[in-house]
Amino acid sequence: MLTPKSSRPTPERLLDAAETLMRTSGLAGATTKAIAREAGCSEAALYKHFANKEELFVRVLMERTPNAGPLMAALHAESGERGVEEVLTAIARHASHFYADAMPMAAALFAEPALLTRHREGVRQIGAGPHMVLEALAGRLLRERDAGRLRPDADPGTAAALLLGACFQRAFFLHFSGADVVSPVEEFAPAVARTVWAALR
Repeated sequence: MLTPKSSRPTPERLLDAAETLMRTSGLAGATTKAIAREAGCSEAALYKHFANKEELFVRVLMERTPNAGPLMAALHAESGERGVEEVLTAIARHASHFYADAMPMAAALFAEPALLTRHREGVRQIGAGPHMVLEALAGRLLRERDAGRLRPDADPGTAAALLLGACFQRAFFLHFSGADVVSPVEEFAPAVARTVWAALR
């Protein structure tokens, strides 16, 4: 006898449902009730695996976005044989794809102030948030400076904000104005990395 789908929801099935709804209905439409229904379980069962909708969003973002893993790996990797400009290029490439993929899911937040407030508080409760990418890159650049590969007076935090800010802006232009107004990632990433590197070396 087959076990009914609703009897034992797995975290993976809940993530599948959350990803489907977040990509088709946006974050506003992907309520925990709708996610549970899509997964074939009760809302109470969902909460046995996830603290809130924000945890689901962060997990979808970090585990189901193709460039999230490579981006975080590049941010946290120890300095190796690759030069700083090459590392910055790889980070800019992954960040450009990551923001382009994440923006449609998160965009609805900014249309509803109350939803944005709840989301911000929920993300804070689980110790996550978009600032973590910035902090990771600033930490990576600080390690490069400590190793003597950057100017002694280089500002890792500002350099990280410049590089990631440019990647985020490209994603915004891509979705708002269309692909014809932005450079392809393979041209954009080395250009922005070269510019930031010129200020750091």
